[in-house]
Amino acid sequence: MTEQVRFDRGHTDDLMTFLAASPTPYHAVATAAERLEKAGFKQVAETDAWDGTSGGKYVLRGGAIVAWYVPQGAAPHTPFRIVGAHTDSPNLRVKPLPDTGAHGWRQVAVEIYGGPLLNSWLDRDLGLAGRLTLRDGSTRLVNIDRPLLRVPQLAVHLDRSVTADGLKLDKQRHMQPVWGLGRDVRDGDLIAFLEETAGIPAGEVTGWDLMTHSVEPPAYLGRDRELLAAPRMDNLLSVHAGTAALAAVASSSSLPASIPVLAAFDHEENGSQSDTGADGPLLGTVLERSVYARGGSYEDRARAFAGTVCLSSDTGHAVHPNYAERHDPTHHPRVNGGPILKVNVNNRYATDGSGRAEFTAACEAADVPFQSFVSNNSMPCGTTIGPITAARHGIKTVDIGVAILSMHSARELCGADDPFLLANALTAFLER
Repeated sequence: MTEQVRFDRGHTDDLMTFLAASPTPYHAVATAAERLEKAGFKQVAETDAWDGTSGGKYVLRGGAIVAWYVPQGAAPHTPFRIVGAHTDSPNLRVKPLPDTGAHGWRQVAVEIYGGPLLNSWLDRDLGLAGRLTLRDGSTRLVNIDRPLLRVPQLAVHLDRSVTADGLKLDKQRHMQPVWGLGRDVRDGDLIAFLEETAGIPAGEVTGWDLMTHSVEPPAYLGRDRELLAAPRMDNLLSVHAGTAALAAVASSSSLPASIPVLAAFDHEENGSQSDTGADGPLLGTVLERSVYARGGSYEDRARAFAGTVCLSSDTGHAVHPNYAERHDPTHHPRVNGGPILKVNVNNRYATDGSGRAEFTAACEAADVPFQSFVSNNSMPCGTTIGPITAARHGIKTVDIGVAILSMHSARELCGADDPFLLANALTAFLER
């Protein structure tokens, strides 16, 4: 049977490249910055004085990026249109004293980050990537993208209760990966290995932020390849779409009426409370400095924020064919049905009726279908950076995203057409 192509798969192909190049938040923002540079954006340092010139600019801080495009002639009180997302995903992260092991096995001590589906990390070939900090304060990205570690599962013969009672994992005892053999565990071995791999002189690394990732590449799945299986789609799918949308608007011949912004934060999976998280001051500081750099006053800042709208774009739950009772009976988002509008009256999502109208207008302008998501009343509802952004900055925020299965797994599943549809909707939103 010939391959069925319903939409332009070039965007999804590019998403797969983006995901493979971004095993950590630090790599994700570096990859996004590289793409924005090609669209004419320039990095500005937070420690420098900013000017009010037009054009594309961005700030990098750790695993976060805020990028914006100032159209020619934009007034200081010009409002912003923001696509918000997050760069982090649940995984296993290396502890300060990483070298451990027992019974002839060499292991790496890890801590659980966020809320991963632990079973999805078992018996999976894992690489190691992240950020190394050197004695002079500089940082270096490192990515061991080959099978290096593995969390081995206990054989069923040694625990027959698994078949009757299900798998029960202790986060401390059962999730430490192996990476070699040896009776003597030597402190410093892992970092020495990374120094050698990255071409860094021995003893120069004094700090690290390292995490595991599945080395299995993203892939199309299904008879007609209408599905995409990949790691970290929660939420690099939205970071990629937002980057593509911002670059498209900045490269357009028509000037947007507002200032388009991409804000991709770290640490959403553990509460967003950091200097690079949505609950920190990064976004507000960047927006305010942009206003003041164009000669604006506090009054201009207040006017700009009052007219600003943010789309908080994150993944959501597609209806699961094996667990349909876990979903609201009248809201069944399906993959390849277009982006989802996320609603919760208890403000776990920030969407209200006027926000729905904003998103409807963007989807209509892009000729993109969309769906509504609401949780089953008997199930707790997750949350996003949306309510945090709305409350912290006092700006209208709408929660949207793409429906997926296996959220928080080491490998998630979405419709292959939905990333393209989301990017089109985000582009239309930023252009409005």
